[in-house]
Amino acid sequence: MTPEKPLSACEAALSIAAGELKSEDIVASCLARIDEREPGIMAWAHLNAVAALEQALARDESQVRGEILGPLHGVPVGLKDIIDTADMPTENGSDLFSGRVPDEDATVTRLLRGAGAVIMGKTVTTEFALSGARATRNPHDPVRTPGGSSSGSAAAVASGMVPLSLGSQTGGSMLRPASFCGVYGYKPTFGSISRTGVFILSRRLDHIGVYARTLYDLALISDVLMVHDPNDFEMRYHAGCRLSDVMAEPIGEAPSLGVFKGPPWKFVEDGAVAPFEEIVCRLGDVHEVPVMPVVDGALTVHATIMDGSAAANPGRYLDEADKLLPETAKRIAVGENILAKDYIAAIDKAEVIRHQLDGLFAEVDALITPSAPGEAPIGLQSTGDPVFQKIWTLTGMPTVSLPVMTGPNGLPIGLQVIGRRGCDADLFRVAHWIKDKLS
Repeated sequence: MTPEKPLSACEAALSIAAGELKSEDIVASCLARIDEREPGIMAWAHLNAVAALEQALARDESQVRGEILGPLHGVPVGLKDIIDTADMPTENGSDLFSGRVPDEDATVTRLLRGAGAVIMGKTVTTEFALSGARATRNPHDPVRTPGGSSSGSAAAVASGMVPLSLGSQTGGSMLRPASFCGVYGYKPTFGSISRTGVFILSRRLDHIGVYARTLYDLALISDVLMVHDPNDFEMRYHAGCRLSDVMAEPIGEAPSLGVFKGPPWKFVEDGAVAPFEEIVCRLGDVHEVPVMPVVDGALTVHATIMDGSAAANPGRYLDEADKLLPETAKRIAVGENILAKDYIAAIDKAEVIRHQLDGLFAEVDALITPSAPGEAPIGLQSTGDPVFQKIWTLTGMPTVSLPVMTGPNGLPIGLQVIGRRGCDADLFRVAHWIKDKLS
């Protein structure tokens, strides 16, 4: 029996566990939607329908034997094409890696398989998750960008091709696509999800994140992925408890919320101001938090670290510049002009900014901002402005984008909810309260 509509990950997992649906049914329905919508969206860098169905059949056969592998048993998942998979190409969005098939899975890939997930394929990314818009289109309006660099991952979930997908964020590559595509996006506290087997753009900034169509689904897949990996020496945090357990708790009292109008606010578009102000009014007792002077330099600090890292990591391939996108070569060239003393100073300044922003959470439970300056812009030459995520990427704070706002053209704009570092469970409690309040 094929589902009539796209299922959430929780719905799919429960239906499979109860014997109401087979994984084969759910994967087949996803493949049918991919056949229908992929030509106009172009979310996939690699897709093997036969291999996906084979995985689903294996999950169904194991269930017949009484073997449920885990909470994602039989559930389809897409992976950004910087995440290694031993049974399909991982090309990092670059012609330089065309046809590359890794020797082994990334840690997150292994965890997903261990939880029973069906890896559908690899979703489109900008080159090295850095630059160069690809052909992926916004499911809500094909003349607009879906955002980037996790373009395909957000678009695939938004269009019902898969219920879950993984992306990454070094600047604003998770939450901006979530905002533009109208899906739930989650970037956890830095060091919560392993990056072993993932192309490294910046060890100081890279986060793995997840997309879904419900907050419950974000929790479900995040619980699978938040497992300590000693091979990623930057892993430091855990959510504190299972996020799925947090979502099962009764919704608590109203949290204390603060509006953060720091350096990014000058980039907000008129079309996003009114929807955001309406949300603030509906949420009740929300106040604007003070912005410390040290935060004014956060965007420059982020740029220095990211561009310097680009010169050190993708920059290894500059001697093959003829195979790189011009935008990538240009970004690497910018990074090569950054002096070591300036890079080190930026790292030190980032620590000061983190400490200062941590102090805000003595007064509030969470901060809120728009997830993007406005609706997805027209054109596919750019993936939009990541300015509303850069500070939280720099500081490693957990963020969730909730698809609760609509712009003047009827297109989605996300509400970004920011939590304290290492307190992801509390962030989900707040996000759950906000979603319930706005429902």
